[in-house]
Amino acid sequence: MAVSLSPGAVRGTRPLRRTLVGVVVLALAATLLAFVQTAAHAAPVLLSQNKNVTSSSVENVGTPASNAVDGDNGTRWSSAASDPQWITVDLGATRAVSQVVLRWETAYAKAYRVEFSTDNQNWTSKYSTTTSNGGTETLNVSGNARYVRVYGTQRATQWGYSLWEFQVFGEDGGSNPGGPITGGGDLGPNVKVFDPSTPNIQGQVDSIFQQQESAQFGNGRYQLLFKPGTYNNLNVQLGFYTSISGLGLKPDDTNFNGDVTVDAGWFNGNATQNFWRSAENLAIKPVSGDDRWAVAQAAPFRRMHIKGGLNLAPAGYGWASGGYIADSKIDGTVGPYSQQQWYTRDSSVGGWTNAVWNMVFSGVEGAPAQSFPNPPYTTLNNTPVSREKPFLYLDGNDYKVFVPAKRENARGVSWAGTPQGQSVPLNQFYVAKPGVSADTLNQALDQGLNLLFTPGIYHLNKTVNVNRANTVVLGLGYATLIPDNGVTAMKVADVDGVKLAGLLLDAGAVNSPSLLEVGTAGSHVDHAANPTSVQDVFARVGGAGPGKVTTAFVVNSDDTIIDHTWIWRADHGAGVGWETNRADYGLTVNGNDVLATGLFVEHFNKYDVQWNGERGRTIFFQNEKAYDAPNQAAIQNGSIQGYAAYKVADSVTTHEGWGLGSYCNYTADPGIKQDHGFQAPVKPGVKFHDLLVVSLGGMGQYNHVINNTGGATSGTSTVPSTVTSFP
Repeated sequence: MAVSLSPGAVRGTRPLRRTLVGVVVLALAATLLAFVQTAAHAAPVLLSQNKNVTSSSVENVGTPASNAVDGDNGTRWSSAASDPQWITVDLGATRAVSQVVLRWETAYAKAYRVEFSTDNQNWTSKYSTTTSNGGTETLNVSGNARYVRVYGTQRATQWGYSLWEFQVFGEDGGSNPGGPITGGGDLGPNVKVFDPSTPNIQGQVDSIFQQQESAQFGNGRYQLLFKPGTYNNLNVQLGFYTSISGLGLKPDDTNFNGDVTVDAGWFNGNATQNFWRSAENLAIKPVSGDDRWAVAQAAPFRRMHIKGGLNLAPAGYGWASGGYIADSKIDGTVGPYSQQQWYTRDSSVGGWTNAVWNMVFSGVEGAPAQSFPNPPYTTLNNTPVSREKPFLYLDGNDYKVFVPAKRENARGVSWAGTPQGQSVPLNQFYVAKPGVSADTLNQALDQGLNLLFTPGIYHLNKTVNVNRANTVVLGLGYATLIPDNGVTAMKVADVDGVKLAGLLLDAGAVNSPSLLEVGTAGSHVDHAANPTSVQDVFARVGGAGPGKVTTAFVVNSDDTIIDHTWIWRADHGAGVGWETNRADYGLTVNGNDVLATGLFVEHFNKYDVQWNGERGRTIFFQNEKAYDAPNQAAIQNGSIQGYAAYKVADSVTTHEGWGLGSYCNYTADPGIKQDHGFQAPVKPGVKFHDLLVVSLGGMGQYNHVINNTGGATSGTSTVPSTVTSFP
């Protein structure tokens, strides 16, 4: 049930300073004034209503920025009580703007500017004042803009800035919002396409790397695409939010006599923060014989052919904490060296040198034999169900997306013979670019189009609803979706065969109930023949700025495949603190027969994973408990010390997991005790294989591994406690 608050009520005891009658009178007066001023000209079009809007801050949950463009004179945006503050509306495309109307609440701006931009970075002032009297201001301005910003520099009251409505008028550019949306189109400025004849490829990729090497929480997003052919003497170094892909149907269509490199020079040889980058669909013959891929979480290595060895450690063998390989062939030996954990699926390797804490393999030809805990190899001969990630490729001169077919009991790469799957032309995709509204995305989906998100950051004031079976939603270059006003970023209906891939969902400043929901709560439709898959879809709460969510991902649909995700409540960066980036739960699984392959979930305030569905399976799990728990009381779970990293509900009768690890690093209070990393009902159908818990340098301790089973971690030795089989 929605409860409507009076506009002044959200400030506690602050009285409502304008009656509804007054608002209506002012609104009518403004309308008449606008009519008189423009009677001699064609009436301008309201461009801003329900468009994406962002602001420097919000006073509270009841006054989000979206209220200023909702067409309702009874709702408002209000900011924090400090200077300066701003609110920006994205018109979706560059328009000829002729007028801005500001309907101030009592807390108005005495001094402010109205600014225009075409790129949301470079701004031109179109109006400024230091003597505003508030009320309704109709400003005749002129210029072309996609982004229009009100930038307040001096408040008239002790409160923040507050607008009932922020309206932008101008020419609609011939657009027809109610008309059909066209599929296809260009891939935008941050997709860089190369062929072997492209001049100065090395210089171009070096320039992007220099920008992205240490931009851990920056705004840059890039996709590097290489057309089929042979490229000599290249070393493509990948920084943050940079993806590289070949545009052939198979990896061997695009050959590098050179390297694709991830190292950790930017972080003094420590690779534990080499997040958010990827390599896909290339054949590489490394110059030195070994390609270096020293990554941490959210850095998939898919559909690659390495004609040599693969080194997973940084130069100097500093710390490393990864990682994920799928559908790849490494002719030589894989050397993890300092890598703490790794998961490899449906691949082929020429050898594997060592293991630190937790190395897991499923469906991997050449994988080391099962031997956990010494050495800690967990090896499954096959992957029960898998479907490789969709990818963009060139068919002649035409872009298409290849959607690989589902495999059962998979082993080895999917592309050894003729790739099995479906090709979808680009004209069946709406090619989204930053600034597009959620309304447009939903209209495209309702028309039957798939979605291709080009690299960039997308602010959503409404949920993107994927309701059609077999829809493909594919992101390039770590396209990032941010819910601005407490909505869920994306919901998938309980239908067959939706494919979500290649997205980063970043929590907004206003708490969302979730970032992603797959399926309908309580529904148990059988999707075994054609499951929904979630691949390389990552969640972040805080780090780039304040963010809050109750449960990051919720999976309700039966048979869903979760194939490689990192769901992360930030432990460093901006907007980080026990309550600042509050997020109680990472992943909640309510669906039955859900399979997770490569599950990374970290630092949530309560349970990182809650598994409520029947017959769930997880192959590889990596976790760290929240570093910033202030004390023992903050994580007390009834009579249990600490919330388990991975909890199977007491009602579940059948569940199975292989190769699961949880680490604690309670930096705020090293004396914290964690009863166990894993919690599950003791029933014949609930089985776990190869579990471990680790105390990092003695910063907190585990009493047990799972329930009351398994020895305690002790001292500062950072030696895992293990359980080979449970119960």
